[in-house]
Amino acid sequence: MFLTEFLLTSLIVVLMPGTGVLFTVSTGLTRGWRASIFAATGCTLGILPHLVASVLGLTAILHTSAVAFQLFKLLGVCYLFYLAWTMWKQSGAIRFDSAPASGGYGRTVVQAFLINILNPKLSLFFLAFLPQFVPADLPNPITYMLGLSMVFMLMTLVVFVGYGILANQIRSYMFQSPLLVRGIQRLFSGLFLVMGIKLAAMER
Repeated sequence: MFLTEFLLTSLIVVLMPGTGVLFTVSTGLTRGWRASIFAATGCTLGILPHLVASVLGLTAILHTSAVAFQLFKLLGVCYLFYLAWTMWKQSGAIRFDSAPASGGYGRTVVQAFLINILNPKLSLFFLAFLPQFVPADLPNPITYMLGLSMVFMLMTLVVFVGYGILANQIRSYMFQSPLLVRGIQRLFSGLFLVMGIKLAAMER
């Protein structure tokens, strides 16, 4: 019963658009499906420290320490603003060719990893989320929570890869319109900016 509820709730959470989905989709549109898979991998890896910290109770530090939380949040906001500025600066510089761009996948993984690792909201979310699906009579709840965490990460990877591949399919219809490319880049730049503003306004 608990596992079924966990799977359904996790699927809803993963499907909801956020910064990770936004980065994966924008990568799929501008660089192709291979790059989007690396973006999805980086986003998934960026969740791992939050999950482990939540299981071990370390996120209580973020919850109780205003200074730690604000510092962590500031880093995340600055990084989202940096992504927004970078994408705006590159508007019109990236051309959609029939062949997707290759290379630079390591950088894509790092960028995607930083998006999630610098988001304190994830730690607080998992701290409140995971314990709800742990039976009260378990002798070793930490092991069980680690198992749930691995399932959540696998689900995240599969869904994000799907988003990236879908974005790549749309890409093939767009490479003949440079104006549309510029518009899409500026749209994603604005969305990253909005995400950064929302994170800046977030309270503990």
